[in-house]
Amino acid sequence: MLFELAYFPSVFSSFFPPPTRFYWTKIGGAGTKMSNRMVCREASHAGSWYTASGSQLNAQLEGWLSQAQPTAGPARAIIAPHAGYTYCGACAAHAYKQVDPSITRRVFILGPSHHVPLSRCALSPAEVYRTPLYDLRIDQKVYADLWKTGMFERMSLQTDEEEHSIEMHLPYTAKAMESHKDEFSIVPVLVGALSESKEQEYGKLLSKYLADPSNLFIISSDFCHWGQRFRYTYFDESQGEIYRSIEHLDKMGMGIIEQLDPISFSNYLKKYHNTICGRHPIGVLLNAVAELKKNGVDMNFSFLNYAQSSQCRNWSDSSVSYAAGTLVVH
Repeated sequence: MLFELAYFPSVFSSFFPPPTRFYWTKIGGAGTKMSNRMVCREASHAGSWYTASGSQLNAQLEGWLSQAQPTAGPARAIIAPHAGYTYCGACAAHAYKQVDPSITRRVFILGPSHHVPLSRCALSPAEVYRTPLYDLRIDQKVYADLWKTGMFERMSLQTDEEEHSIEMHLPYTAKAMESHKDEFSIVPVLVGALSESKEQEYGKLLSKYLADPSNLFIISSDFCHWGQRFRYTYFDESQGEIYRSIEHLDKMGMGIIEQLDPISFSNYLKKYHNTICGRHPIGVLLNAVAELKKNGVDMNFSFLNYAQSSQCRNWSDSSVSYAAGTLVVH
């Protein structure tokens, strides 16, 4: 999806990732026999979408997190953006501030597919995801359980490394969980262009994981992509300038998400066609919530921050919107 690249001209290199990397672990004392080969996904967008320096990245994340406030109750799920950190890092911090590392043992990361057509959801071939802070381990038991359902496909390592929607959450996940970094695993899921019925199916499947307080769900999504380059120029003149119309449109959708009603969110998208790139991961979350609500689970979702990459005033302008929110289970 080239529109997101427009803001990051240096990232074209990430479309041509280096060959597969492996970890090799020695066994048998001083012997040279190698075993336990682990496929490793490189931090392919480090150095372009965010700094590759671990110390600089740590300082940036700490700075943004220090400006955010915790709300009541730890997050069971968050929605946060996936653009370059220069644009959305401060916004994302408001969601990650709600994570409680002392109770979180598994982090599901649901991101939309930008580069490959996908009608279902896909799992990574990797076992380890690298970040400039420290490496994150994929939960192979949960992966095996998901694979057994027959509802998932396997993405290639190249597809995984070209995609940024999951990777942009890895450094923040590592930072939020650093006090318990050896005690948690991740479950990355690439979400395709799902039909409403498939969003419901995946929501139902994942609802049992959402019900577990030791699991955290991260839903990766930017909000309105506005401008001719995005082929989306909705404008409600009654709101004043273009950027205010965009904000009104986004906040209308955010308010519907806060209602935790997947049908209302789907109807909103059909009516306004807002270019929310993570609409399918959001739809999966809303359907998982709806499944739990049938069983009497009490939850609420609140958006905590909203930002735009720039303020559009003319038809030649363009912007991407970002929102951060948290789901709390009572």
